[in-house]
Amino acid sequence: MAEEKVKLRRTMTPGQMEMIAIGGTIGSGLFMGATSTIKWTGPSVLLAYAFVGLVLYGVMRALGEMIYISPGTGSFADYGDKYIHPFAGYLTKWSNIFQFIIVGISDIIAMSQYLNYWWPKLPDWFSGIIVIAMLTLANLVSAKAYGRLEFWFAMIKVVTIVVMIILGLLVIVLGFGNNWQPVGISNLWTHGGFFTGGFMGFMFSLSVIAGSYQGIELLGITAGEAASPRHAIVKSVKSVIWRILIFYIGAIFVIVSIYPWNKLEAVGSPFVETFTKVGITGAAGIINFVVLTAALSGANSGIYSASRMLFKLAIDKQVPKFFGKLSKRVVPNVAVLTIAFWIALGFIVNSIISIINKDASNIFVIVYSSSVLPGMVPWFVILLAELNYRRQHPEDLVDHPFKMPLYPLYNYFSLAALAIILVFMFFNPDTRVSVSVGVIFIIIVWLAFRWQLKRDPARAN
Repeated sequence: MAEEKVKLRRTMTPGQMEMIAIGGTIGSGLFMGATSTIKWTGPSVLLAYAFVGLVLYGVMRALGEMIYISPGTGSFADYGDKYIHPFAGYLTKWSNIFQFIIVGISDIIAMSQYLNYWWPKLPDWFSGIIVIAMLTLANLVSAKAYGRLEFWFAMIKVVTIVVMIILGLLVIVLGFGNNWQPVGISNLWTHGGFFTGGFMGFMFSLSVIAGSYQGIELLGITAGEAASPRHAIVKSVKSVIWRILIFYIGAIFVIVSIYPWNKLEAVGSPFVETFTKVGITGAAGIINFVVLTAALSGANSGIYSASRMLFKLAIDKQVPKFFGKLSKRVVPNVAVLTIAFWIALGFIVNSIISIINKDASNIFVIVYSSSVLPGMVPWFVILLAELNYRRQHPEDLVDHPFKMPLYPLYNYFSLAALAIILVFMFFNPDTRVSVSVGVIFIIIVWLAFRWQLKRDPARAN
């Protein structure tokens, strides 16, 4: 593959890769979005998270099967190019860049607001620029430095969720923090039933949940810098999806069991309330620190992921070659600085618009939500590419230890489920604009691809 001509350094450990995948997925979608997700469908949100998790397990197994044979930076973009069509690979790269720049901007905005909890007079623009500079330096040092930083960001989130689940179960089963009166799980069905939003509410919730899982495919980007890629990929894929499911479903189960789902908006942050309920003083400060690290983690992953895809575009001669330049530390420094610049620019523009017009913040919400469709592009590409990969290279599967289960039925199931989620995003008034912006983005990328074909017709082959 083209990318192998300029090699990145393989320094990441399997443990770091696992935590990067977990950290990239468990973020604001869980800590900040749990209440709004539950609002759509009530306690049945547990099934919604499990369903989307099942779909994405198919994506991860398909990705793992191909990466085991051919690990490289941005592997799934290569697979789209090779096993589907050059446009599939091109779209995947730009979708990943667009998604993580938007997510990075959002996380920096969120982070500046979290810092106001301790330093209310600290200007948002100042804290945002400082954090962007810090994360950029970490990404410029080495992939190993990024991996270490992301490992600890993810560890803080994981420990918080595990502690919350344990404490929540003590409240539910033993009544700890509730005068030793067990809360039980009756809240799952006593406030309008299990499926409070009906069929449409359940389907609408799937799009929000799918968005919260975005980033799980980061393994396909870190593979090019893994010390032992085959071992790391097998270990990471096998464990990561189950851990994520446990963290998400476990945390949501505790929330909807302890608190009536229709009163969560009055509760505020259910994470804060759960810790407060068992007598942990300063719970708000603890959770604020955790969501701060979640935002830092998201921005950190955004810079890393998007810069590697920009690096791939340069190596594949689809953007100017200087974006593929490596530093003495074997880091794509021009790509890292470029992505950091766009995140900083987006943050500054948002800050200026917020100062001029307080109501204009809704525009950014729409733009951020538009990353959901581009964020799903890699999942479609991975599932489709694996179907063709199997047909073209049956010899690779003879002694393959990590085959896609239930092939090809699992592929078709996951593809159909993702397509249905997108259809219901058009039906939902709250997501119709954002998914439409995503469609416009894909059209723009297609036009750019056609323009490149006119300059170099050989790329169509």
